[in-house]
Amino acid sequence: MTSLISVLDLVLEDVVSICTVVLEMFGIIVLVVVAVKCFVRWVRRSPVNIRLNLAQGIALALEFKMGGEVLRTVVVREWSELGILGAIIVLRAMLTFLIHWEIRNEKKEQQEERKLQEAEKVQS
Repeated sequence: MTSLISVLDLVLEDVVSICTVVLEMFGIIVLVVVAVKCFVRWVRRSPVNIRLNLAQGIALALEFKMGGEVLRTVVVREWSELGILGAIIVLRAMLTFLIHWEIRNEKKEQQEERKLQEAEKVQS
C-alpha cells in the first residue's frame, strides 16, 4: 500500500510540474504576442487603444503565471517554499490589481473623450 502511495505521489508531482510549466508558458506567450502587436501598432501610429490592449494582455499573462504558482503549492514540502510561493502569489496579485485599476481608468478616459467628441459634433 505504501508503495502505491509513493508511486501516486511521484505521478502527482510530475503532473503538477508539467501543468505548471504549461501555464507559465501560456503566460509568456500571451505577453510576448500582445507586446509585439502593440509595438507594431505603435510603430504604425495606429489609433487603436495600445495602452489598454497592452494592459489587458499583461493582466491575462499575470493570471496565467499566478495560476502556475497556485498549482505549484500542491507539491510544496517545506514551509520556506510555501512562504516564497505565497510572497510571489501576493506580488502577482497586487500587480494584477494595479493593472486592472489602470484598465478601468483608461476605459473611463476613453469614454469621456468619446463623449466630448460627440458633443463637439453635435455643436458643429
